[in-house]
Amino acid sequence: MLNFILVAIAVILVTIGLVKLVDKFIPAKFKPILTVLLWVLIAFLGYQTYLSIYEPIKFNKLKNKRYALVIESLKDIRDSQLAHRQVTGKFAKDFNGLIKFIDTAEFTITQRRDSSIIDEELTKRYGVDTTKDIVIIDTLGFVPVKDSLFKTSNRYKTMMNVPVGEEGAKFVMKSGFIEQNDINIPVFEASVKKNVLLFDQDKDLLVQENQVVSVDGVNGDVLKVGSMDEVKTNGNWPKTYGDNE
Repeated sequence: MLNFILVAIAVILVTIGLVKLVDKFIPAKFKPILTVLLWVLIAFLGYQTYLSIYEPIKFNKLKNKRYALVIESLKDIRDSQLAHRQVTGKFAKDFNGLIKFIDTAEFTITQRRDSSIIDEELTKRYGVDTTKDIVIIDTLGFVPVKDSLFKTSNRYKTMMNVPVGEEGAKFVMKSGFIEQNDINIPVFEASVKKNVLLFDQDKDLLVQENQVVSVDGVNGDVLKVGSMDEVKTNGNWPKTYGDNE
């Protein structure tokens, strides 16, 4: 793109030089036509140069706006999945199950307190009262998951829908387990392709976006949260788009 801009500017300068040459050496009867054609060429090249600068700016502005909306949806999915794991010990395998969980599940509110009791074995062994420390967990009540995560909003019922990009697009969500140190650990991933989010944009700029490797960009060709290959629930977007943890 930079090469094109430099070439376009060079051509414009050359064309302006040709206008001056025409004015100096071309017979008078040909000057008006050639001069008009050359100025049309200058205007065309100037417009193309303007577009080559403006289009990436417009693309990035729209991209950032769409990514921000998608990230909010991914955060809702992550929060819902983390609640599902907290209550059930695993992640939901599909959106239908996740939505049903939010509609019906409850968090248990507990309180931990330290206490001590007679250690019967040591008391019997030494003939004197001996105590041992214990932790008692009291159940104080229950709170609906829906109220805790979404309050009065019902947006969780449509969180499978990608809010921008191709009409009717949905997030791809997977869940399962990976083994670490002989322990099966639950994992999940929700994602959407950049091609879906930016389907109506300049194809060359979209190809460049899919190849991004940057600390302040979304690397790769997808926007996602979680991973099926690692134990993590963060998103792959930089913090300039908001919290990814």
